[in-house]
Amino acid sequence: MAFWIITAGLAVVISVLIALAMRAPRAAGAEPAAAYDLRVYRDQLREVEKDLARGVVSPADAERVRAEVSRRILAADAALQVEEAGEDDKKGAPGLVAALLAVLLIGGSVGLYTRLGAPGYGDLGLKDRIEMAEALRADRPSQATAEAGLPPIRTPADAGPDYVALVEQLRATVAQRPDDLQGLTLLAQNEANLNNFPAAAKALAEIIRIKGPDADVTDFTNHADMLVLAAGGYVSPEAEEALTTALAMDETNGTARYYIGLMLAQTGRPDQAFRVWDRLLREGPPDAPWIQPVLAQIDDMAIRAGVNYQIPEIGGGRGPSQADIEAAQDMSPAERMEMIGNMVSGLSSRLATEGGPVEDWAQLITALGVLGQQGQARAVYDNAVQVFGDDTRALDLLLRAGQRAQVVE
Repeated sequence: MAFWIITAGLAVVISVLIALAMRAPRAAGAEPAAAYDLRVYRDQLREVEKDLARGVVSPADAERVRAEVSRRILAADAALQVEEAGEDDKKGAPGLVAALLAVLLIGGSVGLYTRLGAPGYGDLGLKDRIEMAEALRADRPSQATAEAGLPPIRTPADAGPDYVALVEQLRATVAQRPDDLQGLTLLAQNEANLNNFPAAAKALAEIIRIKGPDADVTDFTNHADMLVLAAGGYVSPEAEEALTTALAMDETNGTARYYIGLMLAQTGRPDQAFRVWDRLLREGPPDAPWIQPVLAQIDDMAIRAGVNYQIPEIGGGRGPSQADIEAAQDMSPAERMEMIGNMVSGLSSRLATEGGPVEDWAQLITALGVLGQQGQARAVYDNAVQVFGDDTRALDLLLRAGQRAQVVE
């Protein structure tokens, strides 16, 4: 409400100032141009009489000048009367113009804000926005709720009746043999082919149940993928759980990281989503299945995150990986300095000029620790903590990197 009061007040004040300026009297000493002309012409008549009395001009010339000046006096007097009549007619105009301006300013402001702004929302601070995002993430709809809100499943037009009949037979067979991994795998694939993503997700969940501790990262990412598709592109808490498990097994998994970024975007954290997707683009490879979905959305995500962004070279901005760092530990000092030094130099320059996702900062800290440059690693760690101070996940990654570099406990 305070926003609207301030906006309306400013519009009214501006309108009043414009009206006062329009109604202001002439400056002291100012006069209409026609009045000035009249005074000049009358002075000329008096000068003619004086010249005639002194014998400077002849009577004929004096008469001719009198006639010309008199004609000009009549024209100037007529112009003055017209101007004064116009001033009388305009006495009510400033008020009308001011009223119109007030309507335009206030109505235009309301219209623009309704179209471009967010009516009903206050100017929230960063802390408040983060708290709202956390609440949105914690209270978001479940998988079942999301699926229930979607239209009925439509079988693809190219799925013939014979194929549909075979899938129905497969369903009946798997129902009789619920622990058949091969049958469940085939069922998940064919249900997905029929756009029956909820059934495919259930089959994949059964596969994970049967495999138990032997379930791998692919099982969990496939399950999460089907859950997202079944929910119409929405990353539910159940899908997030599968993705979190996959990342615990392999923190570099591109599919899981893409969907985590999507979940962050859907729950009010475009800043974190942007960093996750930007990192995926920089790592590549260009033909990875998540590259095109990221490219289709990252420009909008950068705008929402307040970042002036240009698409980087896909796969061209990767820093030293954990495998690179571990391999460097077995090299001679000269070989290690040559391999890691080049990578660290490029990564450090890019972070200093362009910034980057928290994973890049963590890799740089770890690499500097391997090189024995604890002082520089600590400086980078302190800088990164300031940059990502409101991101608990980022702070956790930085802490682990600092511990590997032996600059924090």
